[in-house]
Amino acid sequence: MRNFLSFLKSKTFLIQLGLAFVVLLLLVFFTMRWLNSTTNHGEFVEVPDFSKLSVMEMRQSVEKTGLRYEVVDSANYNPDYPKFSIIEQNPSAGTKVKTNRKIYFTVNPSGYKKVTVPNIIQVTKRNASSMLKAVGLDVQRVTYIDQLGKDMVYYIKYKGKDIKPGDKLPKTSKIELICGNGNITDGARIQSDSE
Repeated sequence: MRNFLSFLKSKTFLIQLGLAFVVLLLLVFFTMRWLNSTTNHGEFVEVPDFSKLSVMEMRQSVEKTGLRYEVVDSANYNPDYPKFSIIEQNPSAGTKVKTNRKIYFTVNPSGYKKVTVPNIIQVTKRNASSMLKAVGLDVQRVTYIDQLGKDMVYYIKYKGKDIKPGDKLPKTSKIELICGNGNITDGARIQSDSE
């Protein structure tokens, strides 16, 4: 133990310790210079705003800026944006990124996706409206006919044509409910008896 302590106080150990420290400093210095040159340290590109550009226009802009891109998916249709245009980007416009950074884009599809019309026949107008809203359809109008069930849905129409449960319509479509008014006429009674 005494030999080890005398070695730690010796001139040889102190010289070796000093040399190791100098080598470490040089290694850190050259590593930092190398990293700065290979990672474009301090060189940034500002991400442009690609919103509402078509995919073709976006590709040309991305190539000019020295960035890369990937179209991740289509989102729900947004009527405020042109069809097949960019509606979202990540990183967002104005962000400073390094050259060759990948930008992720979400594209507006060509229209609303289709949803299935639920079975709302013989359901009250109120419940039918809730069921339609749940799938993304809206009630545009309610028309009443002479039928015994007051506010009971008897038929469904879309753009003036009869539709039935299970038919597919674009999301946000507006449909018409044909409901009973609680009255029954002789004509309605005869029609219902013949069925």
